[in-house]
Amino acid sequence: MAKSNGIAKPLGGKLVNRITTKNTSGLYSFSVSEDVANDIENIADGIFSPLEGFLGQNDFENVISKGRLSNGIPWTIPIVLDVDKITGKKLKDESDILLKNSQGNGFAILHVKDLYSFDKEKTANGVYGTLDTKHPGVAKTMTMNDFLVGGKIDYIKRPDEGFIRKYRKTPTETRADFEKSGWKTIVAFQTRNPPHVAHEILQKTALTTRDGLFVNPLIGKKKSGDFTDEVIIKSYEVLIENYYAKNRCKLATLHTEMRYAGPKEAIHHAIMRQNYGCTHIIIGRDHAGVGNYYSPFAAQDIFKDYSDLEITPIFFPAFFYCKKCITFTNERVCPHGVETRDEISGTKLREMIQSGKVPSEFILRPEVSKIIMSHNNPFVD
Repeated sequence: MAKSNGIAKPLGGKLVNRITTKNTSGLYSFSVSEDVANDIENIADGIFSPLEGFLGQNDFENVISKGRLSNGIPWTIPIVLDVDKITGKKLKDESDILLKNSQGNGFAILHVKDLYSFDKEKTANGVYGTLDTKHPGVAKTMTMNDFLVGGKIDYIKRPDEGFIRKYRKTPTETRADFEKSGWKTIVAFQTRNPPHVAHEILQKTALTTRDGLFVNPLIGKKKSGDFTDEVIIKSYEVLIENYYAKNRCKLATLHTEMRYAGPKEAIHHAIMRQNYGCTHIIIGRDHAGVGNYYSPFAAQDIFKDYSDLEITPIFFPAFFYCKKCITFTNERVCPHGVETRDEISGTKLREMIQSGKVPSEFILRPEVSKIIMSHNNPFVD
């Protein structure tokens, strides 16, 4: 696990860098989704170190069955590019492919090395632990094309900057920021929601014995009912401005889709934050879960199988405000019943916001509530 002598090493020992400039004239091309384009950029910047491209068949099958690459390095979420049969036949005759984004702009070159079919049920079960198509990850897997193409990528052109990308940073940048701030112990916080006050207290509890906090909201495709990216970013902006000590917290966005893979995704989240340079990551109850597919502590228990990571998980129970304790606390130390707690489920919070009711200051900071309530629809449709 994480060492005490400074910023964590990247997974595999070095940061991958696949940023380059190359001539793309005459290359066969096809378009990929925004989510795939984001992950290609993550590969290029080293956020997915040690990956240098899409998984080949050996690595893919090892990830599905063992949660590791074929060389034994931890990896739990398959980063793949699926193609249909017609495209697959074309790729057999090509070595370099120009990948285009949804606007039709060429942004990366894929060096084709592997083209293979895969078992969708085995894949879904290996990553998500279920074949229930009500699980968003399983549903997506079952609708994928029938072939996967593996190979290294070269990234040649970034998309235009805008509000959603204003906080996007590479591991090279975050590591430089941490060094400049004099931080040696950095705790990461993964989120796909605006901050509840309970989240804030949890973060500050972890920060008390570390040098810095790295708040790293996930920006990308989410399920219906989750908060929009803009709401998440703006909420954290006002929270950090008004409630965090200077030079103790940094905000950066992680642009990748949410997989809802529970324990397997908890490891994936830890790997990415290790690559950013973090020494610790907060892993809460039901981290990266959805519905009732995973036991509440599955995402914590899985770290026993990944002691070779250089990032240390910090396990916290859920925090809440206790009216008898007159403080924010958790079930490990609070002796009082649920009737004394000021807390709310995500579903109830959504219903409250949709009905125009402002949540209590013990649930959301007033500044965060104002941001959320100012949006006609702060949720993903």
